Amino acid sequence: MSNSDLPWQNVTWFDVTEHQDGQRIDNFLFSRLKGVPKSRIYRLLREGEVRVNKKRVKAETRLNTGDQIRVAPIRYQVASEEQTAPIGDKIASNLLKRIVYEDEGLIVVNKPSGLAVHGGSGVAYGLIEALRQATGKKYLELIHRIDRDTSGLVMISKKRSVLKKLQDDLREHRIQKTYLAIVKGNVEQDYQLIDAPLLRYELANGERRVRISREGKPSQTKWRVKQRFIDATLVEASPLTGRTHQIRVHGLSIGHPLLGDDKYGHQVEFQHEKQVSIKRLCLHAARLQIPDYPVIEAPLPEDMQALVAQLKLIKE
Repeated sequence: MSNSDLPWQNVTWFDVTEHQDGQRIDNFLFSRLKGVPKSRIYRLLREGEVRVNKKRVKAETRLNTGDQIRVAPIRYQVASEEQTAPIGDKIASNLLKRIVYEDEGLIVVNKPSGLAVHGGSGVAYGLIEALRQATGKKYLELIHRIDRDTSGLVMISKKRSVLKKLQDDLREHRIQKTYLAIVKGNVEQDYQLIDAPLLRYELANGERRVRISREGKPSQTKWRVKQRFIDATLVEASPLTGRTHQIRVHGLSIGHPLLGDDKYGHQVEFQHEKQVSIKRLCLHAARLQIPDYPVIEAPLPEDMQALVAQLKLIKE
């Protein structure tokens, strides 16, 4: 293939939408510059060939809604399929079994905890890369994201028209997401609306965090108690806004951080920690209500079910 045949041979422009707000520039480019080696993308960033709002940026720079990204012409040798590290057949087949809904334009997958939604930042591959290999489909795109440690429903488009439509629905809050979470302590109110603005910030190592702040973006989460245990509660959480780590930080803000959360509230005591097995962040994306689609659900995963069973056995 000659350089004149290669993709990305001309200046490329991207606009950042609300759904990429807060994403690192390197991860943004990994998902869009298909076939360009990651080492080449990092070189472009180092050499100032990528500009955000006409300014040079570093790989760890976070994007904001409305940013304009300019990528200089790229000349490189496209990696062959043989050069690309394959995803194991077992992983691929297991993901296919986790598809809970599919039609001509949409796939919804029940993602396991521990799997990132896309590769980058030291992650060889994620859900989207694995599904592209497993299905053999050339066009699959993430409609939204959930945290690596969160399990549950993720929407993936098979058509550009579906991607645009459902991202518009998300932006206009027409899609209702419901999560199940196991939190520390007994939540007293059966129903409540947590209304607290959230502000993103970075630690010295570049890792992103979120905190309650008057300077933050408006954020609301509905909580409903499903079941109470000794010093723990199973809650149903429905975010009315889509902020980073929203449920986790809102839980901490009312004194009920999630079990298994190593970022928010791990210092809050859980007196029965030695009596139960907490191997993950106890947050699961359980239900999607999308206009013109059936309600799509994923039951509480087996590891969280096992934890609930252990919590039921604890006596005062």
